[in-house]
Amino acid sequence: MKLKVCGMKHEDNIQSIAELQPDYMGFIFYPKSKRNFENHIPKLSKDIKKTGVFVNMPVAEIIEKIEQYDLQAVQLHGDESVEIVKELKSEKPNIEIIKVFGIKDEFEFSILEDYADAVDYFLFDTKGKERGGNGVKFDWSVLKKYHLKTPFILSGGISPDDIDAIKEITKSGLPIYGLDINSKFEIEPGLKHIEAVKGFKNNLNEL
Repeated sequence: MKLKVCGMKHEDNIQSIAELQPDYMGFIFYPKSKRNFENHIPKLSKDIKKTGVFVNMPVAEIIEKIEQYDLQAVQLHGDESVEIVKELKSEKPNIEIIKVFGIKDEFEFSILEDYADAVDYFLFDTKGKERGGNGVKFDWSVLKKYHLKTPFILSGGISPDDIDAIKEITKSGLPIYGLDINSKFEIEPGLKHIEAVKGFKNNLNEL
């Protein structure tokens, strides 16, 4: 199970989280977000994939951020079309693309079919007033209806107390690739609680 720590903002905090060796670290490039990233990313282990999070940003500007910050993955958190995803993949074939879809109480997974061959992973977040970081879980039982083979990342209000529920999903046979944690592991927006992340990662390793 991969672990992505998203919404990183402060250099010292980034370095402390990096010492825990998560698989991905997310940096949000969205001015309306409380976790909007405008700082310097310190040098990280090559085993940690720097992930840029974007909301309806033009492909050319995403590519600028990829090159500026040496990103290895891109998370598209807006209403990006299949055509946008394919254009980005064509321009940057070595970049992992994660496409986000918000879920509340139900979801029509058939709308993902056109994206399945264009993305590396889907990410399922809770549909809310903010583009992520709402700190609320959706009804995970909805995932039982997921019928595609494309692996997905689970997000949306995941907390340190969710290990048992996550364990049940791993037993379900669903192609879950990883978890994306954010607001439930924060002291304030963009500042992660190191011990909380450490404890969660240790528990995750035991699944």
